[in-house]
Amino acid sequence: MQKTVTYFEKPGPGNTAQCLEIVTEHIEKYGYRHVVVATTTGDTGVLFAEGLRDNKVNVVIVTHSYGFKEPNSSELTGAAREKIQAAGATIYTGTMITHSLETALAVKFSGSYPTLLVAQSLRRFGEGAKVCCEMTMMAADAGLVPEGEEILVVAGTGRGADTVTVIRSAASKRFLDLKVLEILAKPRG
Repeated sequence: MQKTVTYFEKPGPGNTAQCLEIVTEHIEKYGYRHVVVATTTGDTGVLFAEGLRDNKVNVVIVTHSYGFKEPNSSELTGAAREKIQAAGATIYTGTMITHSLETALAVKFSGSYPTLLVAQSLRRFGEGAKVCCEMTMMAADAGLVPEGEEILVVAGTGRGADTVTVIRSAASKRFLDLKVLEILAKPRG
């Protein structure tokens, strides 16, 4: 099998439209049925939800957890939430796998914990690749994507999308069964 990998010169939102093109092409060519997309304020989520509306795929938009930046608040805007839902996508907001209790303990006690080591290890492939792995497990934990199936997963570095992967999904309890099968796009820098 031969496939093209897209390497972006710089990370960030300038790559989002091209990531959507890559995902659309792979849905049409390979028949993927599930797409998981990271969004913060909702701009990327809206773009993918609306852009994939007619492809008859399960689109799951994953947001930061409530209180990620400020207590009792969501970064996802109300307008974006409405547009994503109107396009037929599912929104999932929950605990991020590598931002759980261990993060609070590491800050308080200046220690290293297994989940944080996993996060730092995954970052060697890029921030987006780490987020793709996290979101796959989050979506599987919530029953929004089936375990053991190849899914397209999209994330970014900061804002926008700059990473597209194909991952064989697994719930967080079966993290070691999760497989990154392909990296279709990522920033080099």
